[in-house]
Amino acid sequence: MSSAQVCFVGGGPGAADLLTVRATRLLAEADVVLYPGTYLDPEVLAHCSPDAELVDTQDLDLDAMVVVMVAAVAAGRSVVRLTSGDPSLYSALTEQTRRLDLAGVPWSVTPGVPAYAAAAARIGSELTVPLVAQSVVLTRTQARSTAMPDTETLAAFAATRATLVLHLAITRVRELMDEIVGEYGADCPVVVVHRASQPGELTLRGTVGTIADLVDSARLRQAAVILVGRALARDGGESYLYDAARDRSAKR
Repeated sequence: MSSAQVCFVGGGPGAADLLTVRATRLLAEADVVLYPGTYLDPEVLAHCSPDAELVDTQDLDLDAMVVVMVAAVAAGRSVVRLTSGDPSLYSALTEQTRRLDLAGVPWSVTPGVPAYAAAAARIGSELTVPLVAQSVVLTRTQARSTAMPDTETLAAFAATRATLVLHLAITRVRELMDEIVGEYGADCPVVVVHRASQPGELTLRGTVGTIADLVDSARLRQAAVILVGRALARDGGESYLYDAARDRSAKR
């Protein structure tokens, strides 16, 4: 790092070899690394300097984390705030950067591989299949968490019949499947990937009608992504972009 600042770095889905080249460089250069111990494979921290101060954030509230970051930068130390997946999704980036701005602390963001992409890769599925689904809805549900906006109900998203990616929802899977079965049908494919790319990874394949029983049998309670949609069946049309009949002489 060129100067003392906070770098928010996407740690990817957890595997040490699924970080970007830039992420590994920033980790190697950082004086202080804050990391989510609940979600990352400990081998990710092997990219850090042996002299770095490592701070597990799983027992810290937001203000306590910011205190550590601000103090480190004030002391001329470079900081990496490692997030699980990609900082653009459910990372509390907005809250943290608001506080850093008030403290006059410079910061930057480095993207990472999101968990849903790792889950889709594990099962070899494209989430946007021609004539089946051309949109992906990334959402979560409310349990012991921040309230969802009134306009972002699961029923409203299900009405699109797009591919659904449900985060932070594994403890409510039966209730959620009951909520969407009218739009997707009981036979619609569902895949749950627990700890994608990490040791202990588990993949469950079922349908809207059967996945809850599979999750209960596996006793999954956290760190799982739920994928729902007909695109997972790998059936459908073919892309116009690669159609042999398309006129490739025309300007795009």
